[in-house]
Amino acid sequence: MFSPYVDPQQHLQQLLQTALARLDPASDLSAELQRPRQANHGDYASNLALQLARGLKRNPREVAQALVQALPDSPWLERVEIAGPGFINFHLKPALWQRLPAHILTLGAEYGRVDLGRGERVQVEFVSANPTGPLHVGHGRGAAYGASLANVLVYAGYDVTREYYINDAGRQMDILALSTWLRYLELCGEDLPYPPNAYQGGYVRTMAQAIHRLHGERYRRSRAEVLAGVPAIPTLDEYQRRPDLQPQAEAALDALIANARRLLGQDYDYIHGYALEEQLGDCRNDLAEFGVTFDHWFSERSLHEAGLIDRAVELLRARGHIYEQDGALWFRSTAFGDEKDRVVRRENGLYTYFAADIAYHLNKFERGFARVIDVWGADHHGYVPRVKGALAAAGIDPERLVVELVQFAVLYRHGQKVSMSTRAGEYVTLRELRQEVGNDACRFFYVLRKADQHLDFDLDLAKSQSSDNPVYYVQYAHARICSVLAAWGGMESDLLDADGGRLSHPDELALLKRLAEFPQVIAAAAREHAPHLVAYYLRDLAADLHAVYTSCQFLVEDAGLRLARLQMIAATRRVLRTGLALLGVSAPERM
Repeated sequence: MFSPYVDPQQHLQQLLQTALARLDPASDLSAELQRPRQANHGDYASNLALQLARGLKRNPREVAQALVQALPDSPWLERVEIAGPGFINFHLKPALWQRLPAHILTLGAEYGRVDLGRGERVQVEFVSANPTGPLHVGHGRGAAYGASLANVLVYAGYDVTREYYINDAGRQMDILALSTWLRYLELCGEDLPYPPNAYQGGYVRTMAQAIHRLHGERYRRSRAEVLAGVPAIPTLDEYQRRPDLQPQAEAALDALIANARRLLGQDYDYIHGYALEEQLGDCRNDLAEFGVTFDHWFSERSLHEAGLIDRAVELLRARGHIYEQDGALWFRSTAFGDEKDRVVRRENGLYTYFAADIAYHLNKFERGFARVIDVWGADHHGYVPRVKGALAAAGIDPERLVVELVQFAVLYRHGQKVSMSTRAGEYVTLRELRQEVGNDACRFFYVLRKADQHLDFDLDLAKSQSSDNPVYYVQYAHARICSVLAAWGGMESDLLDADGGRLSHPDELALLKRLAEFPQVIAAAAREHAPHLVAYYLRDLAADLHAVYTSCQFLVEDAGLRLARLQMIAATRRVLRTGLALLGVSAPERM
C-alpha cells in the first residue's frame, strides 16, 4: 500500500506560494525554504517576508504576519512562528515524518530521484589524461569527481553521456614513442644517452621489452644514425640542477623525434601505435577497476583525419576572428576576454592543441548536447576564457560550456608528502593507491571535498577502521542495519504496513527528518555540480543512525514498536545504498 506521504519542503513551498499570491498577486518572487541550524527554530524557515517587504515598503514583521494569516489550512502544520526581523519558522507535525519510511521502502531505489533535468542532453568529459603513462592519484580525483557528477545528474533527470578525450595526436605521444624506441635500442646493445625529459617510468622499459620479444632487432638503428644532428643531451642530474639547459634538452628531444620518424618510416607508426594502445588499454582497465566507465572514447586524431580542425579554423576566419602574422594563424581571443591572442596554426603549417580543442568543442555541440561539462585540472584555469571565446566567435553561447576545475590531490603517507611527476616516473599510480586503501576509500575520499578545494589524502586515515574514517563510518552504519535486520529474520516487504506513528523518540524524529532531505540534496548536488554534498549528507545520515542505535532498542518485545523501528532503519539502509552507489562506493552488509 502506497504511503500518503507528502514532501515537506514542497508542501510548505506550495502553502507559501499560495499565501504570496493572496497578499501580492503581482509578485514574481518564489518561496524559498532553508533548514534552520537550530532545531528550536523549526523544521524549515523562510525569508520571503524580508524580500517582499522591500517592494511593498512595509515592515518585514508585518508582512510576515500577513503571509502567515494568508496560509491555507494544512493537516501537517503544527505551528508557525515569526522570528527576528521577519523570518517565518515552520514546525511540522510528527505524523508527516512518521509516514516517510513506508514511502521510501515503497519507492526503493527511486526514492531521492528528481526530474530537475527533464531529459536535457548533457555531456560530461572527464579524466582525458594523455595516454603516456599510468594514471596517478591526481587523475584519480578527476575520475571520481566526474563519475560521481555524471551519476548524480542522471539521478536528477538528465540524459548524460560520459566521454574521454584521447590526446593521441600530439607531441607527448611522440615523446612516448621515442622513449619506448630508445629503451628498445638499449636492449639491442646500442649505447645511447637517454634524454632527461623523456619518459622515465619502468612501464617504458616494459613496452620496449615486449617489442623486442615480438620483433627482435627489426627496428635497430646505429648510435650514429640516431644522434645525427642532435644537440648535446644533458644528463638527468644536469637537467634538474640547471634550468638553463631545458631549452637545449627540448631541442634535442625534437631532433630525436625527427630522426626516429625518418629512420623508421612506417615502422615509426607501429611503435607509436603500440605505445598508445598499451597505455590506453592500461588506462581503460585501471578506470574500469575503479568503477569508472565511459560511453564514448573520442580520438583527437579523428579530428585531423576528418578535416574538422580545418573546418573550425575556416569558420572562425570567415567570421573575422582569425588573422595571419609572421606566417602563423592567430585567433583574436583578446576580443573575448583572454589576456593575449592565441596561435591556431604555426608557421610550419601544424595546428596547435588549441586548434584541436576548438574543433572538438564545436563537434560536441554539433552532436546535439544542450550543455557540456568539462572536468579539468586546476592548472588549466587560464585555458577557460580562450575556449569559451572560441565558442562565442563561432556563434555558440559560451554559457553552454561549464568547466569544473579540480584541484590537485596531495597524497600523504606517514605524514610525509609524496611527490608526483609523470615524465620522471616518480609518482604513485592510481592503481597502487587503490591496492593500498581500496576502491571505496579512494572514491569517497576523493569527493569528500569540494572539487575546487585542495585535497590532502591521508592514507593512514583511509585505511583506519574508526569513526574518524568517513567511508568506514558510513559503511558501518549500513552494516549495522543489515545486522539488526538479519537478527530479526523477516522480509523488508513485511515492514510496509508498520505503524510509523510509534516513532516519537527525538533521535528517531531527527533521523526521519534527515531522510526527508535526500531528494533536496540530490537536486542541490546536480544544480551545483557538487557530489561532495551527497558525501556530506551520507556522513550526517550515518551519524543520526548511530545515535538512534545507541538510544533506541530495535528488537523490543512490543511488536508494533519493533516493526516501526525496523521499518525506519530499513528505509535508512535504502538511502545509504543509493547515496553510496551514486559515489561509486559499495554498501557492505558485514564489516
